[in-house]
Amino acid sequence: MKNITQLHPLFISSPHRCHRTSALSPDSPICGVVRCEPDAGVASPHRAHGCRERSLVDTLASSTGLGLLARTDSSTGLASSRARRAGRAGLGSSDGDAPYLRPPASISGCSMEEEDNIQGELLLVQAELDDIQGQISALIDRQEELYERESQLKAMLEISKASNNTINNTPSVAPKDWSGSFLWDSRADDIRFNVFGISSYRQNQREIINAIMSGRDVLVIMAAGGGKSLCYQLPAVLHDGITLVVSPLLSLIQDQVMGLAALGIQAYMLASTTNKEVEKFVYKALDKGEGELKILYVTPEKISKSKRFMSKLENCHHAGRLSLIAIDEAHCCSQWGHDFRPDYKNLGILKVQFPSVPMIALTATATSKVQIDLIEMLHIPRCVKFVSTINRPNLFYRVFEKSPVGKVVIDEIANFISESYPNNESGIVYCFSRKECEQVAKELSERGILADYYHADMDVIAREKVHMRWSKSKLQVIVGTVAFGMGINKPDVRFVIHHSLSKSMETYYQESGRAGRDGLPSECVLYYRPGDVPRQSSMVFYENCGLQNLYDIVWYCQSKRSCRRGAFFRHFGEAAQDCNGMCDNCTSSLELKDIDATHHTKIIVSLLHDIQLNDQRATLLQLVDKFKAKWKDLGCSNESADLKKEGIEQLVVQLILDRVLKEEFQHTAYATNAYVALGPLWKPALQGNRPVKLSVAFHSQDKGSGSKRTKRNQMSNLEAKLDDLRRELSSSNGGVFPHAILSAQQISLLNRQKPTTITELEKLIGKVKTEKYGSAIIELMRLHVDSEVVGGKACASKRQKKDKEDVICVESSEEEDSSGTNEFFIIVNHSPFSF
Repeated sequence: MKNITQLHPLFISSPHRCHRTSALSPDSPICGVVRCEPDAGVASPHRAHGCRERSLVDTLASSTGLGLLARTDSSTGLASSRARRAGRAGLGSSDGDAPYLRPPASISGCSMEEEDNIQGELLLVQAELDDIQGQISALIDRQEELYERESQLKAMLEISKASNNTINNTPSVAPKDWSGSFLWDSRADDIRFNVFGISSYRQNQREIINAIMSGRDVLVIMAAGGGKSLCYQLPAVLHDGITLVVSPLLSLIQDQVMGLAALGIQAYMLASTTNKEVEKFVYKALDKGEGELKILYVTPEKISKSKRFMSKLENCHHAGRLSLIAIDEAHCCSQWGHDFRPDYKNLGILKVQFPSVPMIALTATATSKVQIDLIEMLHIPRCVKFVSTINRPNLFYRVFEKSPVGKVVIDEIANFISESYPNNESGIVYCFSRKECEQVAKELSERGILADYYHADMDVIAREKVHMRWSKSKLQVIVGTVAFGMGINKPDVRFVIHHSLSKSMETYYQESGRAGRDGLPSECVLYYRPGDVPRQSSMVFYENCGLQNLYDIVWYCQSKRSCRRGAFFRHFGEAAQDCNGMCDNCTSSLELKDIDATHHTKIIVSLLHDIQLNDQRATLLQLVDKFKAKWKDLGCSNESADLKKEGIEQLVVQLILDRVLKEEFQHTAYATNAYVALGPLWKPALQGNRPVKLSVAFHSQDKGSGSKRTKRNQMSNLEAKLDDLRRELSSSNGGVFPHAILSAQQISLLNRQKPTTITELEKLIGKVKTEKYGSAIIELMRLHVDSEVVGGKACASKRQKKDKEDVICVESSEEEDSSGTNEFFIIVNHSPFSF
């Protein structure tokens, strides 16, 4: 290698050595970083302060390959593009010490020609510096990508190892082992039908119950509406002792306790709203076994903060009366879960204190990472795990484009509800904020929808009243934040509408899954516009994987071709199943066209590049406005390439998802603002090397009939009467929820079978409900059958009269034959078949 002094006269020898750190050194993530150290025994003014970095012309460093970068990026902690300049090997040192660059002496007496030469060389040096800086930035970008991928791979490896450890430490018990015959089978079947009124088990329910009754710990991942509650309520009735249920929300607890009371099961709750008499009764039952108590519901705060309660629970356990512990909505335990609750972290104490008591943990959604976290936190390493499909085949998923005008959105929601659900079927509308909840509820009410709001800022009593009115179907719509509804027990919710974007696929799956828990057709509607993304991202960016989780649901909304249901399968790692036309994309009649947005992207990236060079920032809306102005100035307007404001917003969000752009956040005294910045892949996009396609619908979406709708059969006359009857019985039986008296399936069954005796009725709805409500139901059924007989005789008489006149009698009013030919029609399910 040439000596430095031969390259430039300003280099002199130095008592400092330069060392090049290893490319694989953990102390310097960027390869080729140079550090300077003074020789031992050589006096140096820099010793007291460590080795001071020395300036070196970057172009000379690049020509020898010894100088390279080392700044620290505040957001990544990685080495960055500011070069650390250090000396090179050269002459003037007999022991091989590397010289360093000292400040140049003033150069005087240069001629004009020499100054021109110096100026020319300076320009060349600056040009090469710019080129090197570009190369360094590219390396940094690549390094960030590799570090991110490295973290992902390490996390995957940890999950794999943990899974293998769990498998190795767990006895090999396949689910099919729990489907055999057990001593309690006949009693379980009797309680299932005669007490709970359930004619048959759903997927995995019987196996889960058998595992619990065998004394095993159990982890259950089961979709909303799959019947999780029965998995611990039925064993609670089978067992002699008390079952403790930990549940996160009062609304859920109230639903469960009232439903069980209607079935004659002794269930109570301990919460802030519990009166003193009930509290005294519960503590006596725990402490001394006085009174009848089968199931006790508490919140996780009671476990973590009430020493009195834990003391009574220990007494109950020592007396052998604690038979089962159930943790509902167990995903709240894990920080990787979408609804992390700090007090859930302390529930592991239950297994430590009561190791011999079987525990069941239940949730509708849990990724493999969350499952492993739950098993560890709850101390149930040898649990039996049952995972059911996440598919909800009765739910129809759709996404509507959301207008930027608030009143227009409310008009569309009100029209959707009034036109699609004229019989006041129950529904939920989810909003982003508490203020938004109140406003949406008010405006829906003004448009004739029976609606009220529910959120955490409300007084507890006022909130409970709203929940009760809705549960008893006295309100059609409840407008809530995500604080409402986790694990609600109302099965006949026919629609769930999201007025605003949800924060993750897990959250949306849980919230939308509150529809159709009775298995009947229901709808899940999300109103989306790209402008809602910054509102959510500024709230979730600090959470574990918060932004990535949000971007997954944004991708779900932006897609105009991919199956909505398939997005859930991919997210939860389940094999895809047929949608059967139960989402808007699979049944859409919209004409879609892919626009080449590569040029649009170049302009957006160029604008952001200029903005950042000037140390400025731009929000999504500001960037869209700047793009529109730039597009017009460049004269790019043409009908095929022009995008509306919503299309530009959609493109910017798509570029964020594709990592061409990224979001950055800044805190102010009053809020956290989200800004759009250049992402890791901005350079290929700027150079046009990354083609960008944007799907655009060329026909407006017809929200009334443009796509397949779920089948909503009108109630028959008898079904309507039975629905009215269960409401009357609800009011006269202490406010028991109507669906706890007769479920939608039971009403449908009664409509088909038309029992007229107590014995016939008991075979359909079970012994408990027949004893409580049988006489009223049979009276109504007999009146209806008698009216049908009278009506049938009248129709027969009319038919005979028309036969004499050679006129065809068709019982269905849907079709009439006027051809004058003598044909006979048999009506089957309102469809004529000609013979």
